[in-house]
Amino acid sequence: MKVLIVDDNPVNQTLMSRLVERDCGAATVCAGDGPSGLAAFSANDPDVVVVDYMMPGMDGVEFIGRVRTDPGSLDVPILMVTADGDRQLRHRALRGGATDFLTKPVDPEEFGARVGNMLRLSDAQRALRRQNETLAEKVERATAGIIRAERETLWCLARVAECRDPETGSHVVRMAHYSKLIAEALELPSELCERIFQAAPLHDVGKISTPDGILLKPGRLTEEEFIVMKQHCEAGWKILHEHSSPVLRLGAEIALAHHEKYDGSGYPNGLAADAIPLHGRIVAVADVFDALVSPRPYKRAWSAVDARAYLEDGRGGHFDPSCVDAFLGRWAEVESIRESHPDETD
Repeated sequence: MKVLIVDDNPVNQTLMSRLVERDCGAATVCAGDGPSGLAAFSANDPDVVVVDYMMPGMDGVEFIGRVRTDPGSLDVPILMVTADGDRQLRHRALRGGATDFLTKPVDPEEFGARVGNMLRLSDAQRALRRQNETLAEKVERATAGIIRAERETLWCLARVAECRDPETGSHVVRMAHYSKLIAEALELPSELCERIFQAAPLHDVGKISTPDGILLKPGRLTEEEFIVMKQHCEAGWKILHEHSSPVLRLGAEIALAHHEKYDGSGYPNGLAADAIPLHGRIVAVADVFDALVSPRPYKRAWSAVDARAYLEDGRGGHFDPSCVDAFLGRWAEVESIRESHPDETD
């Protein structure tokens, strides 16, 4: 272990160094004034600091205050040596961060005992810090495992609906990435962007309740069939909303809102503008775009240019203008997502 001694008297430096080495078995580093002491502290990472009060220029109290501005120094014990027994001085030093005091002339036995106690304290603090860091790493690994398992479960749940839908599993992957892209472009908090990415694939989970004759019909739905189809929004909300998971609760809101339109002409509740949850408005753009450029049994795939034009025409009508602008403003990344996650039939 290492002790930093800051004293302008070379004789005191020599005496205290020998006492530390003899009684405590620790190495020493010496400095003759405050500025060089600060430099030695930064360079040597000492376990204990011994500092004289009366020094030219920067005194011991100022030195301690400067040391304590470094967050990494808060656990380092500092022993202040002074010939001044003034109580106010001690109070100032304590407020500045001193751990203990010794009065000159220094008693060798007392000095060695106090420095030895401080070294043991410093060693215990470092051990505790290492233990806390190890524990934090274990907790982080365990948490990461839980998050990974939850994410895999969510994707499996999303694919349950996709297995009954003529859309491919790649659709939910692409629209999830598009949704996160829009959220990031809108400068939403990173944690919310990630949560939207995880929840977006659940938007159509309610389709597991839609009859096959309607869900898999290759042609246009009748008015009565379309009424049944629209019920998948509320069905998805019912499946997801009672869970405690923030992702599932967000998925419930997305399932309910992703077919609402900005002008109020959507379903199931005819909400308009800001009355539609923002994550629902985000997913609406992502979902419609990918549905347009993907082939389905009842339609050909649109070109990306035509789908882009459709989004532009729908600004303020079907879609939230800010979400459209955010999506189109990251067009190079949109194309990269399409290339990275092709349909399985491709």
